[in-house]
Amino acid sequence: MFPKITLTDKPDYGVLGRISELITQFNEAGSGRSSDHRPLAVILAHPDTGETLGGLWGATSFSFLHVDLLYVPEGMRGAGLGRRLMGQAETEAVERGCHGAWLDTFSFQARGFYERLGYVVFGCIEAYPPGHQRFFLKKALK
Repeated sequence: MFPKITLTDKPDYGVLGRISELITQFNEAGSGRSSDHRPLAVILAHPDTGETLGGLWGATSFSFLHVDLLYVPEGMRGAGLGRRLMGQAETEAVERGCHGAWLDTFSFQARGFYERLGYVVFGCIEAYPPGHQRFFLKKALK
């Protein structure tokens, strides 16, 4: 059998779930251990309406926290909310047995913020996007 190959910019998110399931099985077999993948979110919401204003989205897996997204509205920055979101995610990650965290950020985003939280750069892609860089940072968790 030769599989059908389809390219699309409107994928069914059920397909994402299936591909994720398949790669998780492969990774667990290759590593000899469970990935123990668990989503993690810390949400900033309006106190009256419950509307999502921002937050942190990530997951824990293979004893690491990966922060995929972190957003604090511009008018709320500088008040310590980003630090609180990261702190809550890191604390939960440690409770889940994680010993490290990693994330990425662009040169026009928050590299300095993450470095002030103890993250260090371990990789960089130049000209991504053109005129900027994409940095990969990590941190040991206690």
